[in-house]
Amino acid sequence: MKAFVYILKGKNGRFYIGSTNNLERRLKEHQQGKSKYTRKLRPLKLVFYQEFPDLKVARRIEYRLKKLARRDIIKRIIEDGVIKLGL
Repeated sequence: MKAFVYILKGKNGRFYIGSTNNLERRLKEHQQGKSKYTRKLRPLKLVFYQEFPDLKVARRIEYRLKKLARRDIIKRIIEDGVIKLGL
């Protein structure tokens, strides 16, 4: 089952990285304030997403990006439109 890694940008310019197997549902949950981590960032804008073969791979990529926690890398991913697995 396909899965996605996505990046949201909040009203204060902060980024949030997440992964899901249902992007539409997850974005709706973020916008409705159902995620405590993004509730204060609303309104949120989807600035990037990339599809992966399954949720296990997407989660691994999500955690790797969060571990880096570098704004310049996140901006480069958004600009390039792709997550390069070598980061």
